[in-house]
Amino acid sequence: MTVALMWEARAVAGRGDELLDWVRSQELPGTPLRREILRAPQDRVLVITWWDAAYDAELPELPEPDGELVTRAVHRWRFESVA
Repeated sequence: MTVALMWEARAVAGRGDELLDWVRSQELPGTPLRREILRAPQDRVLVITWWDAAYDAELPELPEPDGELVTRAVHRWRFESVA
């Protein structure tokens, strides 16, 4: 089964590039099948990692960035592949 973990954060206004650099510097214990980093307006950064694991498996996730870098807590979602 393939499980996708989504991690999304919104940087303080004008600090989107700094948040993007922070995300790129984060190492995960273990190697996902795939890792993609995306950005959006309003200084938002999204990271999706795909893992060969059961839906409820314990998987490494990106941590919360420093509170001064983001405007709110990180949003996290977990999905399983169905096709």
